[in-house]
Amino acid sequence: METAPNDIESLLTEAGNFIETRTELLKLKAVDKTADVVSSLVARLVVLMILGICFMILNIGIALLIGEWLGKNYYGFFVVAGFYGIAGLICNTNKNTWIKKPLGNAIIQKILR
Repeated sequence: METAPNDIESLLTEAGNFIETRTELLKLKAVDKTADVVSSLVARLVVLMILGICFMILNIGIALLIGEWLGKNYYGFFVVAGFYGIAGLICNTNKNTWIKKPLGNAIIQKILR
């Protein structure tokens, strides 16, 4: 009958080790997912910044071209600014469907993957 307490002690020890291992595994999985999501977002932000700079330079060129066509350089900047003002209003009206939901779904999908 002395083996029963030893068996219970070893069973409790193994259960404690299992719980510790399981919590450590969950922590490592959480760290892995977080690192994956953050690195993906940072990579996309870098690409978006580079594309944004290119887009800005392109828009300056377009504004100067339109300004040359209209006779004054600043007219071109007014036209480009008006275009982006209208585009901004349209985007603001549809921000939930165009930006918020797809971005939220992409983040959730990346976390659950």
